[in-house]
Amino acid sequence: MSVTAERKQEIISDNARGSTDTGSPEVQVAILTERISNLTEHFKTHAKDNHSRRGLLMMVNKRRSLLDYLRKEDEARYLALIAKLGLRK
Repeated sequence: MSVTAERKQEIISDNARGSTDTGSPEVQVAILTERISNLTEHFKTHAKDNHSRRGLLMMVNKRRSLLDYLRKEDEARYLALIAKLGLRK
């Protein structure tokens, strides 16, 4: 369910704004998106896992807050991120 260290480094390098960037909103949203997709797959086989479902809802809300912040601060970065991650249709 969790993201492996190698996969996390891959996500960070793909979305980082600089060489030492690990905490920008883009990186945080990308990592949360990976964790959310992993949990979504988990729920296909474990439908009654309500404890993990609560964690999923908290992650979705955190991602939404980060995206709202990024949209407020820099619309171009927001649009580039959602296009890259495929979050909006």
